[in-house]
Amino acid sequence: TRYRMRRSLFLKIVERLGKWDPYFTLRMDALGRSGLTPLQKCTAAMRQLAYGVVADMVDEYLKIGRTTSVKVLEKFCEGIIACYGPEFMRKPTPEDVLRLLAKAEERGMPGMLGSIDCMHWQWRNCPVAHAGQFTRGDIKHPTIVLEAVASYDRWIWHAFFGMAGSNNDVNVLNHSPLFNDVVDGYAPTVNFKVNGNDYDYSYYLADGIYPNWPVFVKGIPAPQTPEDQHFMRVQAALRKDVECAFGILKARFHILSVPGRSYSVRTLSLIMRACIILHNMIIDDERDQDLDLNYETVDSAVGPRVNNGAPPCLAARLQADTDMRSYQKFQQLQVDLVQHLYARGH
Repeated sequence: TRYRMRRSLFLKIVERLGKWDPYFTLRMDALGRSGLTPLQKCTAAMRQLAYGVVADMVDEYLKIGRTTSVKVLEKFCEGIIACYGPEFMRKPTPEDVLRLLAKAEERGMPGMLGSIDCMHWQWRNCPVAHAGQFTRGDIKHPTIVLEAVASYDRWIWHAFFGMAGSNNDVNVLNHSPLFNDVVDGYAPTVNFKVNGNDYDYSYYLADGIYPNWPVFVKGIPAPQTPEDQHFMRVQAALRKDVECAFGILKARFHILSVPGRSYSVRTLSLIMRACIILHNMIIDDERDQDLDLNYETVDSAVGPRVNNGAPPCLAARLQADTDMRSYQKFQQLQVDLVQHLYARGH
């Protein structure tokens, strides 16, 4: 509970970091005296992440000074990203997409890959010259925005961090690489059918600020009919996956609940990415594998990656981008999902 993970996982991380960089090994100084052990350094970093304490708080327990604690935290985050980032901060593979689509089909939303939303992290030591850029009218202090996509098991599949807090969710989306793989032809092919109509793109559940694209399924502003009201209840319940993921992330790593103390956006970005990777590692370590083996029976067509070589031509990329922004497809998908959910629930 102290490190938010099992002891075996923590020791595995310590061992892996020791192989990654000699900084996380026991070294001797010029006089032959032993330095800090890898356990001391990793414990100091994890206490700062888990409790959000200042750097000099670990001195009483681990005998590590403030400047060393700051360096240990940064090196620890760099090591987590370098060693575990490719595995636990990856785009969904065809197997992952198949599992997510199967779970979405079971929950009544065929074609859904997860939920998308943004979270603001307060920046305490934001330079005065940049304070206006990172401050928004409804948020009275400088913040940095995190855009994330989470699935039913609270696994965070996409994280885009670093945009100034003055931007809203649409501004962040315009800079985000969320759909780059789709436009470039590297995303797995997804085909599903709702209410008798075929669709070629999966979608994310989103709130009302996101654009009317078929890759986003939003709520109905003023539901009047029983079908619309039932759709709103289901959509609102499933969209809370990403909100729960944010809550779990902050509860596990309290450093994200307190204002960021670094003077550098790079350091805050390292901390955020490392916390997300550790969050996914904890989910993977605690997951019961038998619960995720029931997706083969679901009728979801997921093909291999379309393009494994050069990207498609410009015309194909423009067409893909146009299809993802089609308002007609957005309306048709929403109508089909409303009728599908109402027929399924009654």
